[in-house]
Amino acid sequence: MPDNTPAPATNRSVDRVRALGRELTEVHQDLRTELRRVRIEFDRYLAGDEVPPMRLRTHCTAFCAALTRHHTSEDTTAFPALGNQFPELAPVLAELSADHHLVADILRRLQQLLAEVGPDNADTAKRELDGLAAILESHFQWEERRLVEAFDALEIAASTGEQLFGVTVCAPAED
Repeated sequence: MPDNTPAPATNRSVDRVRALGRELTEVHQDLRTELRRVRIEFDRYLAGDEVPPMRLRTHCTAFCAALTRHHTSEDTTAFPALGNQFPELAPVLAELSADHHLVADILRRLQQLLAEVGPDNADTAKRELDGLAAILESHFQWEERRLVEAFDALEIAASTGEQLFGVTVCAPAED
């Protein structure tokens, strides 16, 4: 990371900026949790539990929409802000954006499969879901390793975590 020391700021603005890296990891954790829930529900469906296909589609659609919002916000807001301040990150940002397109294709296939989920395509849908989980975990880990520090140093005016990352971090669920 270059020595692009931000201009002096108040403690409050420094704390807010430094929180962006943590907020990114929290957004990723929320998405991981939701994907885990979709996968558990799908496994229950495959095991013969009475999980209605409509519930699978609804849960998956909500997850897919949140993930799409997150990636779209990164591509249109967060990554350009990082690229402007840290041009040396351009190859990383380009690769992460390419991952977003790959994930979008998987989401489309998965949603098509779940629109008519049944015995004929359940195994294919499960493979797509498992592939999505593996790709996302790798993507999230790499993005966090490469960008958290940059987000913590990012000089931004009025952008919020929601504008940069597309979703608001959820409060922990109570059991």
